[in-house]
Amino acid sequence: MRDLYNFIDSQHVPARSGQWLDDRAPATDAVIARIARSGAEDVNDAVAAAKRAAPAWARTSTAERADLCDAIADVLDKRLDDLADLESRDAGKTITQARTIDIPRAVRNFRFFAGAVRHDETGCHEMSDALNYTLRRPIGVVGLITPWNLPLYLLTWKAAPALATGNTVVCKPSELTPMTASALAEIIREAGAPPGVFNLVHGLGGEAGQALVEHPDVRAISFTGGTATGARVGAAAGSRYKKLSLELGGKNSTLVFADADFEMAVAGAVRAGFTNTGQVCLCGSRVLVERSIAKRFTEAFVARVAALRMGDPSDPTTEVGALISSAHREKVERYVSLARAEGGTIACGGTRPDLGARFANGNFLAPIVVTGLASTARTATEEIFGPVVTVHEFDTDDEAVTMANGVDYGLAASVWTTNLKRAHHVAAALEVGMVWVNDWLKRDLRVPFGGIKASGVGREGGRHSLEFFSELKNVCIAL
Repeated sequence: MRDLYNFIDSQHVPARSGQWLDDRAPATDAVIARIARSGAEDVNDAVAAAKRAAPAWARTSTAERADLCDAIADVLDKRLDDLADLESRDAGKTITQARTIDIPRAVRNFRFFAGAVRHDETGCHEMSDALNYTLRRPIGVVGLITPWNLPLYLLTWKAAPALATGNTVVCKPSELTPMTASALAEIIREAGAPPGVFNLVHGLGGEAGQALVEHPDVRAISFTGGTATGARVGAAAGSRYKKLSLELGGKNSTLVFADADFEMAVAGAVRAGFTNTGQVCLCGSRVLVERSIAKRFTEAFVARVAALRMGDPSDPTTEVGALISSAHREKVERYVSLARAEGGTIACGGTRPDLGARFANGNFLAPIVVTGLASTARTATEEIFGPVVTVHEFDTDDEAVTMANGVDYGLAASVWTTNLKRAHHVAAALEVGMVWVNDWLKRDLRVPFGGIKASGVGREGGRHSLEFFSELKNVCIAL
C-alpha cells in the first residue's frame, strides 16, 4: 500500500483538495495504492511549472535532449523487473507480457527517439535569388493523456518524442493504472531532467484530464483512449486551436484465406484476439475466414483459445490475466449476453473461473469465441475491448474486404495468405491505418501508427511524432 502524489516541478505534492482515489489490483480487487485526486488547481500548478521550464529547455541542444532520453532508457532498463512487477499488479496483465513487451518497449521508445532527433533532417530549398531553410522548434507545454491498457508503453511513446523535441510535459495517466507513471517521473528526475520539464497529475479524466485539455497555456494534446472520450477531447482542444493527436478505438479484422499457412494463421489469430486479455486497441476481435476452411479453422481456433492458461498474473506460465475492473468485466459479460440474443453461439468461454480464494474477487473471465453471428451484429461491430472474438465466413476476396470495412472503426487488420497478389490487393482495399500480412503487431517505430474513421486523427511514430511535437519555421534569405 502506498500513496502516489502528483509530480510537479520535480517535487511530490498532494492534491490541493486533499482527496484521494483508490487504486485496485485487477487480479484481487485489493486496494494497492491511493492516488491524488487532482483538479483544475493542481493542473494549473503543473502547467505553470512546465511553462517556467519551457524557455530554458527549448534552448538546450538536440544532443543534450537525446542524451537525456538515453539516460532515461538506461534507468528503465536497469529497473525492468521491478517495473514489470508494478505493471502486472496494477493492470492485471501477465508478468510475461510486462517483462517481454511492455517495459522493453518503454526502453525502446526513449532510445528510438534519442536517435530520431540526432538524425533528423529538415528541408533546404534553393532559389535563383534566395535560400530557404527550415527549422524545427518545440511547441512549448504539451499535455499527454494516456490509457490503462498499456500504461508505461504508451506514456513513454508520447513522452519520449515530446521531450526529445524540446517541449515540457504535463501528463495525466489513467487513474486505474498510476504506478508506473509515478515510477517514470522518479526515473526522469534521476536521469537528470531539470525541474518542471516533466510533470505528472493524477486524477479522473473529467476533472484533471478535462482541465488539462482546456488549459490556455497547453499548446498541444496527445490523447490515447476511447472513441467517445476522444470526441470530447477533440471538441475542447479544437475550439482552442491546440495541436491535437487522437489515437482511439478499433474493431479490427483478422482475414484468413484458404491458402494461408494454417497453423501459423490459427496461432496468429489467437495471439491477435487475446493478447492482454483482448484489451489492446489493435486486437483482432473479428476473424473472417474463407468458407472452404472455416469449419476446420474454427475448431482449431476454439480448441487453442479454450486451452489458454488463465490464472495468477505473476506466474510466468499464465497466458491470460485479469480484466482491468469489475465494471469492465460486467460490460464484457453484457456483450456475451447480447451475442446470444443476436443468435450467436458461445463456442467457448464467458464464465468466471474458480482460481482459488486469493483471486476470488479478481476480474477474470474465460476467453470467449462467438460463432453464428451476422457480420453486422452489434457484438461483431462495436468495440468490446475484452477477450471476445467473433468468427464469420466469406466466399470471395471482395466479400471479405466488405465485411472488414463494415464497421465505424479503421485502425488495423491482419491478412493471412500465401498469395502475394492477393495480399497487396486486399491490404490496399482495407479502410484502416495499418495492415499486417502473415503477422500481427510487428512494430517498426519509424512507420506511421494510427487509424481512420472513428479510430482517430493523426499519426504517431518516427518523423510523424517529431512533426506533431514541433513547429516548422521556414527562413528565406535573399541573396
